[in-house]
Amino acid sequence: MSTHTIEDHAMSTAPDRQLVLPEDTYAAELEFLAAYDTGPRPPGWRLTPRAVVTFVLGSGGEKLKHGRRGMVVEAKFVGDRALVERCVVTLAGERGLLLVGEPGTAKSMLSELLAAAVCGTSALTVQGTAGTTEDQLKYGWNYALLLAKGPSRDALVPSPVLTAMTGGAVARVEEITRCLPEVQDALVSLLSERRIAVPELAGSADAQLYAAPGFTLIATANLRDKGVSEMSAALKRRFNFETVGPIGDLDAEIALVRRQSTAAVARAGAPYAVDDAVLEALVTAFRDLRTGRSVEGWDVERPSTVMSTAEAVSVATALGVTAAYLDGADTLHHLPGQLVGVVRKDDPTDTARLLGYWDGPVRRRAEQGSATWRTLWDLRPALGD
Repeated sequence: MSTHTIEDHAMSTAPDRQLVLPEDTYAAELEFLAAYDTGPRPPGWRLTPRAVVTFVLGSGGEKLKHGRRGMVVEAKFVGDRALVERCVVTLAGERGLLLVGEPGTAKSMLSELLAAAVCGTSALTVQGTAGTTEDQLKYGWNYALLLAKGPSRDALVPSPVLTAMTGGAVARVEEITRCLPEVQDALVSLLSERRIAVPELAGSADAQLYAAPGFTLIATANLRDKGVSEMSAALKRRFNFETVGPIGDLDAEIALVRRQSTAAVARAGAPYAVDDAVLEALVTAFRDLRTGRSVEGWDVERPSTVMSTAEAVSVATALGVTAAYLDGADTLHHLPGQLVGVVRKDDPTDTARLLGYWDGPVRRRAEQGSATWRTLWDLRPALGD
């Protein structure tokens, strides 16, 4: 019998860790959903496909009932339900899933949530970089055992992908297009033949390691990094592509930024003291600069930097930490400087575009009587020239 309190909503926490995996954070929800939906499940799955969708998108405020227990499942990913359902169907069909989109659109978070719900762990992950090797996708060796006893299964060190493959779990490869082409190609045979050959163990039963039912792979790729190491046509055919876009609804994005920045400031050991009006101004500015058009329909010159929701969370967190440890509750005065830091990341000349935004929508909103935007207009000198 679980020791979790399931009435209403309770999340597992691990205060001794800086980052808590979703399977730990939402352990109570995963346990409840496994009992709540007893429908058919693909081989190796902890939850039904329908329950996986509910875990990712939440129960819409409805308290789900199972016997004497009930729970409101929290919405964790803000996005299109059809997108999440297609992702779940892809994984149920044991086909590779590739999540693509601009940086900061929660591709990694979605892949983590899906993996946690499907197989109970999101930790079987390879981070793609220019230094990622083929061994990190297949296997390596414990050289002490290798020298002492020769090649054997005991001396073999499985990669996260191989561990997922032999255990019927979900492996994750982050930023796959940042891997060199020869490293990417290691996935072609793995995804098509569902096995890994170990030549060093030729003649033994372990010379071929086969995928257990339920194994599949989720990869992510940023559209901005598309040209780093273009995927081969053969590898592309092994994946279903799904594009994860920015959050469409302003209120939903504000709520997400508030929730995630509040959690980040709490991890820093402080209460959250960023006013709702400041958060609304922050998210509105990010959306205007991201889309090239203000909410009122005024044209805005877009900076080259991706003004993502993830960056908005970072700024909101910085404002919260500032309020807690440095400057009380006066967070609005720090917003222009934070925006300059974001806009200048890719191209320092983009500061001129931010100044243009201030001279356009910010000034107009100030003239229309908004106290928040009037304060921001008065803070224009903080942007520099």
